[in-house]
Amino acid sequence: MHRHSLKNWQHDHEFSVKNEKGEKRTEYVLMLTAVTMVVEIVAGSIYGSMALLADGWHMGTHVAAFIIAIFAYRYARNHASDPAYAFGTGKVNVLGGFASAIALAVVALVMLVESLQRIVNPHSIHFNEAITVACLGLFINIISALLLKGDRGHHHDNGHSDHNPHHHDHNLKAAYLHVLADAMTSLLAIIALIAGKYAGWNWLDPTMGIIGAIIITRWSYGLLKQTGPILLDASIDKEYQRKIEEAIEADADNRISDIHIWKVGSNHYAAIIALVTHYPNKTEHYKKLLEDFHKLSHVIIEVNECKEEPCIVPNTQVT
Repeated sequence: MHRHSLKNWQHDHEFSVKNEKGEKRTEYVLMLTAVTMVVEIVAGSIYGSMALLADGWHMGTHVAAFIIAIFAYRYARNHASDPAYAFGTGKVNVLGGFASAIALAVVALVMLVESLQRIVNPHSIHFNEAITVACLGLFINIISALLLKGDRGHHHDNGHSDHNPHHHDHNLKAAYLHVLADAMTSLLAIIALIAGKYAGWNWLDPTMGIIGAIIITRWSYGLLKQTGPILLDASIDKEYQRKIEEAIEADADNRISDIHIWKVGSNHYAAIIALVTHYPNKTEHYKKLLEDFHKLSHVIIEVNECKEEPCIVPNTQVT
């Protein structure tokens, strides 16, 4: 019977991003965006500007995205040690980023459809009022972007300062992209409205809506490419895995028979490695061989003793 605590042999499964400052600033941006959204939608409807309406609707999806971001931060923090999650809540922030990317794609589609309709059926525009409101929206966007950008790259993850380029708060990045998209649509709206007022180019208003939709779609796709593979347990890049295999197999006559490496959070990888050897050692020995691979936060080693002569292990790895 064991009389000692098992804590020295247990793994830490807290892989969530801790970013209290980012969470608080996201709350500020949420309030600013919600107020501006209402103003722009009302003004766009009254003054007949598609670019202004598009910006207002766009802000509406961002309000939803910021709510998702704040929820993700709080849920990950409150359930960080919940045993119901095998590897903690490290992917909650990634899921928040993924959901925000979907929101970006939806608003791009809405902007595209409405802009095309406005090209076919042009509406009269009250330029002076619309330009004033669009400038207000851009001002709020700039303040929001500065709030979020000032905290990017300075959050903490499991107690470590994030100056590592491989460490990402996808939740905060998604919020930042939403703000940038807002700023871009506000700027495009202002350009279109000024051109319409002074040059009579009313067609530029819905055209800017189409251009904005295309750019936002690209941002959404980029964020989906970053977060999707993490949620699907995609493996680490092949070169990094090859170096891990070499570190193990350079010791004694070790041969890796099975290896699985996947992300358990935005900044953390877990690994399960099975190896075969004539000279088995303690698992601590093999983990020490991997101590320079800082991306690996949770490593499980399975050691199989080969008692046959010769011991043949296929070169192909099962991943």
